[in-house]
Amino acid sequence: MMNILVCVKQVPDTTEIKIDPVKHTLIREGVPSIVNPFDACALEMAVRLKEKEGGKVTVATMGPAQAKNALKECLSVGADQAFLVTDRAFGGSDTLATSYILSRAVKAIEAKTGETFDVIFCGKQAIDGDTAQVGPEMAEHMDLPHVTLATGLELEGRKMRVVRDTDEGHDIVEVELPALVTVTKTPFDPRYPSIKSKMAANRAVITEITNSDPDMVCDPECLGLHGSPTKVKKTFTPNQSKDGVIITGEAGADAAMKLAAMLNDAKII
Repeated sequence: MMNILVCVKQVPDTTEIKIDPVKHTLIREGVPSIVNPFDACALEMAVRLKEKEGGKVTVATMGPAQAKNALKECLSVGADQAFLVTDRAFGGSDTLATSYILSRAVKAIEAKTGETFDVIFCGKQAIDGDTAQVGPEMAEHMDLPHVTLATGLELEGRKMRVVRDTDEGHDIVEVELPALVTVTKTPFDPRYPSIKSKMAANRAVITEITNSDPDMVCDPECLGLHGSPTKVKKTFTPNQSKDGVIITGEAGADAAMKLAAMLNDAKII
């Protein structure tokens, strides 16, 4: 029986990102949001592991009250219980502060449930930040072994054999449990919820964990903007250029030769 935790993040589902001009952080209010796609892959991997080995899948996220929607989506596709880690003291946290808060939240959840997690899954990175830092940093805070970029896994007793994506192909890494695994795009797609599971998820009670929770033992110097060593000095939207050249009136071979000459003149090839 496996006790599994999946850390997810609610991210903006739009290219029209709004930035707070003072804090230089994302403005999430009023912006359509989804479960981070890599986290959805991690959840699917966790649910498949539960279905094969037995056990329970818990999901947790850090964010404002609206992040409960992401947790309910996770409950509708196989998670068994959910926790929202939320407090104004956590606002503006960079990856180091976020990973610290989540590592403390994991201990708080274990204290509340009376059970320790065998494996913690995270998406490889969030599409609104693309740092790929929170998962490995959580593992360091918790002194856990970790494997990144997982696309598949097998369990043998207390050892997990993880297929890890690389530029050249893949590695197979064996890790002793408990461990943390970050998941990239998998060969299988996340499942869709049924109407029945969505209705059940909407009725589910999501437990909130705040900084004042007795099980949440945090150093106040490590939270929020104050506890974030990374400082954003400037944010801007890059200019998007759609300039292009269309070669017309040429036969296929002649057009290819003309294109090659143009690329060579531009020192692209």
